[in-house]
Amino acid sequence: MVEAFMLIQTEVGRAEVVAKQVAALPGVLSSEYVTGPYDVVVRVTSETMRTLQADIVSGVQAVEGITRTLTCPIANEAGGLETA
Repeated sequence: MVEAFMLIQTEVGRAEVVAKQVAALPGVLSSEYVTGPYDVVVRVTSETMRTLQADIVSGVQAVEGITRTLTCPIANEAGGLETA
């Protein structure tokens, strides 16, 4: 399994609507609208990096109101943050 965070910028006033629409897409584990340089933070999962890019990321980017995305694959094998 491959997991990633997607950081999304939206058109002004569209963050809440985009977050709700993205939450309903296949492969989306969570979708929250936030404050800061990005408007929505999404956690996604897929079987492979190829399907993550081809299916999940493409599906998210097709949502109306999104102006920019940044996909950040999670680096460690456990799919979460490592602790010291």
